[in-house]
Amino acid sequence: MSLTNERIKQRLQEKFGEAVSGFEEQYGMLSFEVPNEMNLKTLQFLYDDEELKFRFLTDLCAVNYPEQEGRELAVVYHLHNLTDNTRIRFKIFTDIKKPDVFTAVKLFSSANWMERETYDFFGVNFVGHPNLKRILNVDEMDYFPLRKEYPLEERTRTDKDDAMFGRGGTMN
Repeated sequence: MSLTNERIKQRLQEKFGEAVSGFEEQYGMLSFEVPNEMNLKTLQFLYDDEELKFRFLTDLCAVNYPEQEGRELAVVYHLHNLTDNTRIRFKIFTDIKKPDVFTAVKLFSSANWMERETYDFFGVNFVGHPNLKRILNVDEMDYFPLRKEYPLEERTRTDKDDAMFGRGGTMN
């Protein structure tokens, strides 16, 4: 019997109850959310459960939602069950003022560099990581470039016409 999104959802709710929320299916992939402090418990359950068998961490990244106070940073995990060829995605949210998330390195070795990259660009502090330091940017950098804290461009520029970039105004 093939593993279905409905069965995955059912197993998660049996194990964690109301703590697992926000179930969606986008392009056939099940997505859900768990509280920040449950990321390792959820990963371990998905890995160990003999029916679910999500034992391959495909990707780990972050997203900045500056408008969601107290939940500005999301860490997104993409997992793959190679036996049933099933993929899932789940998110945890954390406060940008205290972006602490437990590391997944002991469960997935591949999380090492992915967590370092996520730290490097978003400032997520992976608690317990064996070598959490910048991986792509210079060590002297004192900000996290993929946070939406800076304007995309210099507002005083006069050398372009906004209409050429689809931002209102009329073209001469």
